[in-house]
Amino acid sequence: MFGRSRVDTKTPDQIRAMRKAGLVVGQTLQLMAQTVRPGMTTKQLDELAEEHIRGAGGVPSFLGYHGFTGSLCTSVNEEVVHGIPGPRVLAEGDLISIDCGAIVDGWHGDAAISVIVGGREAGRPEDLALIDLTEDSMWAGIAALSVGESLYAVGAAVEDSIVAAGDRLGREYGIVEDYVGHGIGTEMHMDPQVPNYRVREKGPTVRSGLTVAIEPMVTLGSADSEVLADDWTVVTLDKSRAAHWENTVAVTDDGLWVLTALDGGKERLEALGAAYAPLD
Repeated sequence: MFGRSRVDTKTPDQIRAMRKAGLVVGQTLQLMAQTVRPGMTTKQLDELAEEHIRGAGGVPSFLGYHGFTGSLCTSVNEEVVHGIPGPRVLAEGDLISIDCGAIVDGWHGDAAISVIVGGREAGRPEDLALIDLTEDSMWAGIAALSVGESLYAVGAAVEDSIVAAGDRLGREYGIVEDYVGHGIGTEMHMDPQVPNYRVREKGPTVRSGLTVAIEPMVTLGSADSEVLADDWTVVTLDKSRAAHWENTVAVTDDGLWVLTALDGGKERLEALGAAYAPLD
């Protein structure tokens, strides 16, 4: 399905350089989560993000990428990914996924969060559950990364996490298959591709120095999607809401360093029994 894909690796110094970009992304997303509120437009969020990225010494990865006009992807409710910031006014209870990328000294960081506009108290129970289980599945996938193991163990762990949550909650969730994780480094999207679901192929073997972005997208209904006339915004066909979480991760012989997480992934990795191995 994915064909043969090259597994590029980074030196410790290159991973440290990527951490700088990752921190800019993580800090920008923290600011977005703290700032987003009813009555704001997605363009206002985008302008704030660009100002923050540039003020931190970075350049937005997304702005101008194949003609994309934002520094963020702002995907609301039934929008899965690649939503273009614009005049849309956010309402209390909207589910917004915010995807951010930044370049620092030629190295990329890429991450995404999903939040409820107006805070969790404004969210529908099913939306809060969707956000939480999608984030949990991302961390399950990250924790499955290990030198010498198949890269596709990530997708199996993501799917197992989502299915288990569905069984626990008594409902079935859609795992979007048309968009997958990816390698990252001096470019935002590089080989190898990282599916967010179980595949038959063995896939490439994880090597020390691998850097990848893990990014599950999950829906409250069908996983089927389409791209709108703007050629970017991906929406669910059945108009069910979607959530998207992403982090950039470095793998070494000693363990994992989540480059876009402010704590490097320490809390979540240790809770899952995965080795936390920062290089700083």
